[in-house]
Amino acid sequence: MAAQGRHTAPRFRWPFAKRLRWSHIVLAGLVAVLLITALASVASTHLTRVQYARFQQLESERDRLQTAWGRLLLEESTWSAPARVEEVATERLEMRVPDVNDVEVIRR
Repeated sequence: MAAQGRHTAPRFRWPFAKRLRWSHIVLAGLVAVLLITALASVASTHLTRVQYARFQQLESERDRLQTAWGRLLLEESTWSAPARVEEVATERLEMRVPDVNDVEVIRR
């Protein structure tokens, strides 16, 4: 007796043509997330190194400025020493200490 339906030949399947399974999609997603995380880690490390180099430059500049400030304070204290002020007043400005008779005390 003959089969009622048509006799069909079995379908040929390519060896690489597989159905997408959820596990394959999840695996591809995890690989993508892994690559993104790795690239973010590299970028973060690079930015950290760049910022640390800038930080060292700023520390060096701060040290240089502190040294200059210390020199300026020393110079100011030298120029404003009482002996120096008296020397400039007598030699350059021709000032003198007044005599006791020239001093007048004003009381209110």
